[in-house]
Amino acid sequence: MSHKIQTLGEFIIENQTAFKYSSGELSRLINSIRLAAKVVNHEVNKAGLVDIIGAVGDTNIQGEDQQKLDVYANEKFIQTLTKRNIVCGIASEEEDDFIAINSQDENHQNKYVVLIDPLDGSSNIDVNVSVGTIFSVYRRITPVGTPVTLKDFLQKGSQQVAAGYIIYGTSTMLVYTTGAGVNGFTLNPAIGSFYLSHPNMKFPLDGNIYSINEGNYSHFPQGVKSYIKYCQEEAEDRPYTSRYIGSLVSDFHRNMIKGGIYIYPQSSKNPNGKLRLLYECNPMAFLAEQANGKASDGFTRILDIQPTELHQRVPFICGSKNMVEKAEAFMKA
Repeated sequence: MSHKIQTLGEFIIENQTAFKYSSGELSRLINSIRLAAKVVNHEVNKAGLVDIIGAVGDTNIQGEDQQKLDVYANEKFIQTLTKRNIVCGIASEEEDDFIAINSQDENHQNKYVVLIDPLDGSSNIDVNVSVGTIFSVYRRITPVGTPVTLKDFLQKGSQQVAAGYIIYGTSTMLVYTTGAGVNGFTLNPAIGSFYLSHPNMKFPLDGNIYSINEGNYSHFPQGVKSYIKYCQEEAEDRPYTSRYIGSLVSDFHRNMIKGGIYIYPQSSKNPNGKLRLLYECNPMAFLAEQANGKASDGFTRILDIQPTELHQRVPFICGSKNMVEKAEAFMKA
């Protein structure tokens, strides 16, 4: 190979001028996430060798059992982002409320807030299935130098300045966007560096994979049931293949590479859906749109939804554009 493979650090430096707020802060923030990801990756890869798998015995704000790795990943990301004096606030799926960060400098000029799902799919960790971290970055809307407030976090997804995920699988990848396309970086564990391995990632316009928990079929609205039957019909380009891992990062990552649709709809058990708008749906929708895909709740573009609370849930349909539009047509019918 004649050209030099680019590291994540080199890529950030080379491309930071393309970012409309090129003060260097966002570059430092992505670097902090990269560092925390390497620490968490080290622990994920030791699962089964050390006492890091299983439930803690507590539940989070959503009433879900917290896994030991949930707590560990949450602590590591918060520590890394806090100590580097880059962000003015953090909201985590594992925390009841947002965390306001006051710099040691009384005149701190930190402009960014981070929202994070520290370990998506953690219930799969003890069976060695890929898990991930999802993150979302906004510019604060309250005055710089003052403590952050709830409205800094309750911004529409269309206001995101960066979003991404880390997938801890057969290889560890960091995939992110700052609004100028999506790029993926794979960790070389021998030297601890991420290298650009998947430049300019795009969803194929069509695909033949649908990802949904069909065990809940009887609880789904009629539009979703009808779309599932459509996916299963014998036709020139169908039936589609059903692939559902139960880890949003893993399902999204596969569908972006191969072409497909991910659906977590509302149901009689979860009338508002189950996925969190701020920690899961908004960042994944931003990535999807930057990768030529689409994301909606079945009727409304995800990035246009005005959040009203930190842990708000919404139905989520995301993936290859033509497939999402077909699913929306069934929902509207």
